[in-house]
Amino acid sequence: MTPEDHQPPTTTPIDPLTIGELITLVEAAKLSGLGYEILRAIARKGRLRAKKSGNIWLTTLAAVEEYKNSRHRGSRTDLGK
Repeated sequence: MTPEDHQPPTTTPIDPLTIGELITLVEAAKLSGLGYEILRAIARKGRLRAKKSGNIWLTTLAAVEEYKNSRHRGSRTDLGK
């Protein structure tokens, strides 16, 4: 046996851009309930996994769902206190 045999398997995070069909941000906005301008802004900031092909931004529904879920993880419940 080699030392590598004793190493735990490494897990790589799954890239949401590889899950499902690529769609435009216009389509993603219609399907997700988020506005196109919001999606474009967060894609530019790198907060939404998306890529640009020419003048068109592309993403997947999995990437949009990942973004939406990430917004709730950091939300504060003590606002306004």
